[in-house]
Amino acid sequence: MKQKLALISVVVDDYDRAIEFYTEKLHFDLIDDSTLTPTKRWVVIAPKGSVGCSILLAKAVGDEQKSRIGNQAGGRVFLFLHTDNFERDYQNLLDNKVTIIREPKTEVYGKVAVFEDLYGNLWDLIEPPKSYSA
Repeated sequence: MKQKLALISVVVDDYDRAIEFYTEKLHFDLIDDSTLTPTKRWVVIAPKGSVGCSILLAKAVGDEQKSRIGNQAGGRVFLFLHTDNFERDYQNLLDNKVTIIREPKTEVYGKVAVFEDLYGNLWDLIEPPKSYSA
């Protein structure tokens, strides 16, 4: 059997606003933006150079889904963005006025800082050590 994790949904309030944040501030690629119905789109983004899992931007519908925007992991770090150049990508976050929650520090699993996305979801930006394999 062969399986892989293909997409993770991030609940958003507005497709275009989310696309703008992820593509302009984090420099992700817009992989797909297809209209499914007059109110629903299939919007997929991914970090530049990514060959693994992508993110599906899912517009919240109804009060229950709207209540999850920005807090999909109950206040814990939700997504982990690996980089090959921590300083470059951390500076990009600063340049784009992305909110930094925890300043950079070195852990056993690499250099890491915590930032929040447009909605308040927490992300780790990590440059793993060369010997690390996840």
